[in-house]
Amino acid sequence: MTYSEQHYGEGDPDCPICGGVGYVAHEVPESHPDFGRVFRCSCRASELSAATQAHLRKLGGLEHLSNKTFETFLPDGIGQIDIDRDNLRWAYERAREFSEHPQGWLVLRGGYGCGKTHLAAAIANAQIDAGKSVLFMTVPDLLDYLKSSYGPGSTQTDNFSTRFEQVQTVPLLILDDMGTESPTPWAMEKLYQILNQRYMAQLPTVISTNQNIDQFDPRIRSRLADVGLSQIITIAAPDYRLGGTVGTSTLDMLGLFHDRTFETFRTDRDLPKEQSANLKKAYEVAQQFAQNIYGPLRPLPGRVESQEESSAQDIEPWLILAGEHGCGKTHLAAAIANQQRALGAGVIMTAVPDLLDHLRATFSPNSPVTFDAHFQELKSARLLILDNLGIEAATPWAKARLFQLFDYRYVLRLPTVVTTIHNLEEIEKYVDPGLVARMRDKRISRFIAILAPAYLGERQRSSS
Repeated sequence: MTYSEQHYGEGDPDCPICGGVGYVAHEVPESHPDFGRVFRCSCRASELSAATQAHLRKLGGLEHLSNKTFETFLPDGIGQIDIDRDNLRWAYERAREFSEHPQGWLVLRGGYGCGKTHLAAAIANAQIDAGKSVLFMTVPDLLDYLKSSYGPGSTQTDNFSTRFEQVQTVPLLILDDMGTESPTPWAMEKLYQILNQRYMAQLPTVISTNQNIDQFDPRIRSRLADVGLSQIITIAAPDYRLGGTVGTSTLDMLGLFHDRTFETFRTDRDLPKEQSANLKKAYEVAQQFAQNIYGPLRPLPGRVESQEESSAQDIEPWLILAGEHGCGKTHLAAAIANQQRALGAGVIMTAVPDLLDHLRATFSPNSPVTFDAHFQELKSARLLILDNLGIEAATPWAKARLFQLFDYRYVLRLPTVVTTIHNLEEIEKYVDPGLVARMRDKRISRFIAILAPAYLGERQRSSS
């Protein structure tokens, strides 16, 4: 019987160094500090490396996210339009750079399914593969983890203070889904204490969230927004796994306006000179908006752009078309939508009164769709057309829902077109003042008042 057949050691039975024992002793003088000590043999390196990585993944909550790596991420998405593909690849490259040399803070922002959690987990997995210590947890799970240490089963070596210090001092902390936790005073205070300690110590930290930074506690917000430490990456692309083209939403009414195009819009009406010039200007602005709709979102720093792309940067991602019923504002909005849908972009066009009715109907026990599902469709639509914003939005419930919708799209600078018969001062009577403040922001929104009266010409093709 050979030695290898009766081997009970911890090392490789064929190892020429330890003969399978797994440990070695160095031949050194008695005066040497290593005299009499044994060390793990190098033949156990791969085994120990695998065990270390498994321990780190378990400790960091990554056991079920081990497949979320940079290699499995799709940096170009599936069938994304150019601006989404550029944005997603830019976020991917920034996250990968951070994973190679974690320094400062990285904040990944974006809607559900945009890829931020995958990128956060990829950073964690890359660091673990390099043998580094990482703690990856969703914020709600983290707070539950800390609370559970108060229980009767906690020990002196696993009490609240021990866990809290571990979170505050771990070499790399990754907090997923910040903003989804219950905003209790205890939770907010602990989260602040964790982030403040890491801020003061300049410890690498990654945060993913679908919230606007302005929505966080002012103390946390000031640290997230510190340009000397924190890099904020906004992923504007929709669900990168599903592609840029989406199926027709039940909220969408664009099919009713399939014939409303720029080609069928009449600018040669018999109008006074001022009104005629104004209508042609509105047409030109709408057409330019449709052609350069994604210009303001181009994210790649250092990229050399063409003259056309540079001019596209000046197109505001929001367009407000105001005018009386029948002036042509809905036709122009539908023309923008039809042109973008022909290019494969996900578009939803809906009338605000109908939209509010759809959302209210989701609270019925027989509703086939949830409120959250409908609302998420609206928030993440690549282009959203809201027709006829007015008095229907005057109830407290409607004001709150519309503000949430507008605020989300404002923060992410998502292309949005609104039509209304009111000027901004009148709209402010019916909606949340914060919504109007966003519509007034000239960095993101352009307001066009159409002076032409209702069009009553042949076939009334611009009837609204």
